[in-house]
Amino acid sequence: MNDLFFRLRCAGMALGLASLLCSSVAWAQTNIPRQADFIVAVVNSEPITNQEVQALRKRMSKSAQGGNLSAADAADLTRQALEQLINEKAQLQQARDIGIKIEEEAIDQAELNVAANSQVTRDELRKNMAKEGLTVKAFRDQLRDQLMLTRVREREVEGRVRVSDREIEQYLQEQIQAQGGQVPTELNLGMILIAVPETSTEAQIKALQDRADDVARRARSGENFADLAKNFSQAIDKGANGGAMGLRPADRYPELFLNATRNLRVGGTSAVIRSGAGFHILKVIERKLGQATLMVPQTRARHILLRPTAQMPQAQVVARLKDIRQSIVSGKADFAAVARQISQDGSAAQGGDLGWANPGMFVPEFEQIMNGLRPGQVGEPLVSRFGVHLIEVTDRRSAPVSEQDQRTIARSALREKKLEEAYTSWVDDVRSRAYVEMREPPQ
Repeated sequence: MNDLFFRLRCAGMALGLASLLCSSVAWAQTNIPRQADFIVAVVNSEPITNQEVQALRKRMSKSAQGGNLSAADAADLTRQALEQLINEKAQLQQARDIGIKIEEEAIDQAELNVAANSQVTRDELRKNMAKEGLTVKAFRDQLRDQLMLTRVREREVEGRVRVSDREIEQYLQEQIQAQGGQVPTELNLGMILIAVPETSTEAQIKALQDRADDVARRARSGENFADLAKNFSQAIDKGANGGAMGLRPADRYPELFLNATRNLRVGGTSAVIRSGAGFHILKVIERKLGQATLMVPQTRARHILLRPTAQMPQAQVVARLKDIRQSIVSGKADFAAVARQISQDGSAAQGGDLGWANPGMFVPEFEQIMNGLRPGQVGEPLVSRFGVHLIEVTDRRSAPVSEQDQRTIARSALREKKLEEAYTSWVDDVRSRAYVEMREPPQ
C-alpha cells in the first residue's frame, strides 16, 4: 500500500498545473528576492508560505534528479510543489471536517518506522533532523499530516473501489489474447534410467551404455515399455508405474528431456540420452494442450545480503560488496560460495538462490535493479529496507500462472487502475470545492 500511495500522491501533484501556468507571467514580473518568509497562497483561509514551498521543492528535486536541475526545471518543480501543498492543505481540511484524528501512539509508530527504514535509532533520527534544522515537533507534525492524508484517502477513495468477478474474467481474457493465446503443452513421459555411478571406469560406462542401447532398441521394436522399465530402470521409483512420470506442464521437465522428445509422436521412444545421473530412454506416453492461461515473465536470481551495523555502517558495507562484486566478475570468486559464507539471508545455504519469482514478489527497489540485469550479470550493490544486496540474475522464462494467482494478479491490477482513477477524480473534486487565493509567487 505504501508504494501505491506514493505513486498516487505523485500523480496528484500534476493536477491543476494549467491554472498555475496562467499565473507564471505575473510571477516573473514580481520575482523580487526577499529575506523574510511570506505567504504565497491561501487555501480556505489557511496560508501556504514561501518557505514551505521551497522546502518541498528541494525534497522533490533530490528525489527526481539528485538536485541537478536547470532553471526552467526548477521553476516547474516550484509550481508542482505549490500545487501539491494546495491539494494537501485542502485534503487535510476535509479530514478535520469529517472528524479524522491521529493518536500520539500512531505518530510514535510512524517515527519508529522512519528510523527503522533509515537503519538508525529514533534518537539518531532526531539528531539528524536537528542537523537539517527540523525540530522534533515539526517532524512529528509532518508525520501527523501524512497519516491524516493517508486516512482520509483510504476513507474517501479506497473504501469505494470494488472489483467484480466479471471484470476479472474480462481482464484475463484480454491479457491472454494480447499474449497471442499462448497455450502450454502438458506431457506425460515414461523413463528408463540406467544409472552410472560416479566411480565408474570407462569400461564400465561403455557396458552401461551398451545395456541402455539394447533396452532402447527393444522398446522401439515394440516390447512393452512398462515391463522394460520394471525390469531395467534404476530410477528412484524402480520403474513403478511403468516408468511414467505423470502428466505435467512441459516446463516442469528438464530441458534435456524436452529436446529429446520434441519431435516424437505419442508412443514414440527416444534415442539414449546421457545426463549426470546416467543413460535415459524416454517414451512419449501422452501429449496434450492445456487450457489457455496467463503467462508471466519469471526471473531466477540469487543475492548476497549484508546488514549495516554500528561497527560496519552502510557506506562500509557498500564498499565491501563492491570489492566482492569485482572479485566475482573477474572470476576470482564464486557467487554461490561467497553467499554461503557471508550472506545474512535465509537463502545463504542455497548459495543465495531465490528461486523463480513472479513480478511483484520482491520489494520495488530490489525488483527494479533485478529487472534491469541480464542473465549472468551481477549488479552494483543495492540498498534496500533490509540491508545492502548484491544481485545476480541467473535465468529468465515465461511461465503459466495458476488459476488462483491469475485472479490475484488481475484483481490487483484492476484495483490499482481504479484507485488511480478514483484518486485523481477525488483530488480534483476536493480542489474544486476549496477557495484558493494566489498571493505572491514563490521565490
